[in-house]
Amino acid sequence: MTEQNQASTPSTRLLSGNEAIALAARDAGVSLAAGYPGTPSTEILENIAKEGSLYCEWAPNEKVALEVCIGASFTGARTLCTTKHVGLNVAADPLFTAAYTGVRGGLVIICADDPGMHSSQNEQDNRHYARAAKILMLEPADANEAYHFTRAAFELSERFDIPVLVRTTTRINHGKGVVQLQPAENISHRTFDTQRDPQKLVMIPAFARMRHEILEASLERMATYASDCDLNTTTRNGSKVGVITSGVSYAYVREVVPADWSILKLGFTHPLPETLISDFCCSVDEVVVVEELDPYLEDTVRRLGFACKGKELFGRTGELNPDIIAKGLGLDHRASDVPAKQLPPRPPVLCPGCPHRGPFTVLKKLDVFVSGDIGCYTLGVNKPLDSIHACVCMGASIGMAHGMDRVLSPEQRRKVVAVIGDSTFLHTGINALVNMVYNRSTSTVFILDNSITAMTGQQGNPGFGPTLMGEPTANVNMEELCRAMGVKHVYKADAFDTVSLETLARREVNRDELSVIIVERECILAFKDIVKPALEVNQSTCIGCRACLKVGCPALIWHEQNRKVSIDPTLCTGCNICVPECPVDAIITPKKS
Repeated sequence: MTEQNQASTPSTRLLSGNEAIALAARDAGVSLAAGYPGTPSTEILENIAKEGSLYCEWAPNEKVALEVCIGASFTGARTLCTTKHVGLNVAADPLFTAAYTGVRGGLVIICADDPGMHSSQNEQDNRHYARAAKILMLEPADANEAYHFTRAAFELSERFDIPVLVRTTTRINHGKGVVQLQPAENISHRTFDTQRDPQKLVMIPAFARMRHEILEASLERMATYASDCDLNTTTRNGSKVGVITSGVSYAYVREVVPADWSILKLGFTHPLPETLISDFCCSVDEVVVVEELDPYLEDTVRRLGFACKGKELFGRTGELNPDIIAKGLGLDHRASDVPAKQLPPRPPVLCPGCPHRGPFTVLKKLDVFVSGDIGCYTLGVNKPLDSIHACVCMGASIGMAHGMDRVLSPEQRRKVVAVIGDSTFLHTGINALVNMVYNRSTSTVFILDNSITAMTGQQGNPGFGPTLMGEPTANVNMEELCRAMGVKHVYKADAFDTVSLETLARREVNRDELSVIIVERECILAFKDIVKPALEVNQSTCIGCRACLKVGCPALIWHEQNRKVSIDPTLCTGCNICVPECPVDAIITPKKS
């Protein structure tokens, strides 16, 4: 918490949505929280860990995290699972069946969607998950509601015996607002045990059929409750136009619509309060639905028999904002002072000293097709490295490379390499490597081990570091793991020694057997003590060939005036990756004065 927050009164604080959710978990009496880091949800567990009043952990992936929470819930404990939107795809298997088993202690899943794809590979609308899995869903509209809705979610989870999805979006997670805290719930009377109830907790077909009937009946009770609960609010200002909205869109709507328009803000969005929606639609002459991404609310309004406007005004892609909504509604609104298109572009690049730069420099020389994965190394797609040629989702690189291996000619398959990071390998890459071994793949796999989950903010993972609670623990030995899975050819390489790495890589891509190269060096942002003295370019030796610029390091600067390269000493970390690229040995370590 910031000093400003600490200075606030105990019941009122300025918090981000993620900070508010963390405090809601504490005040709701949560016993266990688990998740996998992913923007924009990462800071929830980090804030819970800082607060220190309840147990929390990073799991190797979202499926494991949710299963941990389900198990704890079965003992009667309240549990919180956090994930970004694509992480819920990984956790979908236990999620759908948890709707059948129900809960004992409240089970809440915070699912953070990313409209606009600020840091994601797609912008799927996870409200559909609540409908498909038949679970209850709440949508807060700001940080204050993130706190109160999360607390309400635990009560509703236990009331209706159902996991509750709290769906947030990037602006809710990262935006700050005044949060009115409530006294913490007294849970001292709760006891946890392992009551045996196979008809509820063992989903063999005979029991699952009974539980499905119970779930459908529960959904009807939830829908009735939704139409009367105070999580939905109606502001009646006139009967000419009525706006139906939810989540962060509500804040934009309030900013732009005329004072005589009525607004129905939905916070309980599955099951939808159809009676409430119908009553609202009947009370106005024209209905407009404002929501980001898919027409989730709009489809329901139309199914209930009401004409409405929505996606034809605002589109189905990206984030909304007051300007877009005002334009869609044909309303006067003062546009943002600085249109985004006028801002200078800042293309993302690998950091100076990033260990991923070495293997990509080598792979480009090998002219191979790189099946990539999710992480900092995805930035290898950018020029001048230009060394990622496919990337779909967490852990997919190895499976995709194997698929290519099975259909290409022997000569072509030597031109395919899978690249995956250490955390992503432990997330969902392991199974794909097992598949490679079992199905006799001949591909080459690069595991880029930088000893951290870097892209989401340097979190620990089972391959390195303490637990989220700060406890020392055992870490996975990547080399031994790969050998134990049956990979015969496993090698370690230094990411900064690109000469040796190139020799090794050329040999292994031509091998007619599966091989794994574990390329090691720590993330420069997380391990700043490994920074070495900055290099410099001997200006009298430099011939201006620009060969060193091919490594794509921001510390290397091209001067058009004298057509030579220099090195920014404030950025250079002395990693030496650029040194072998210079044909005249102009990049040197300066002598100490």
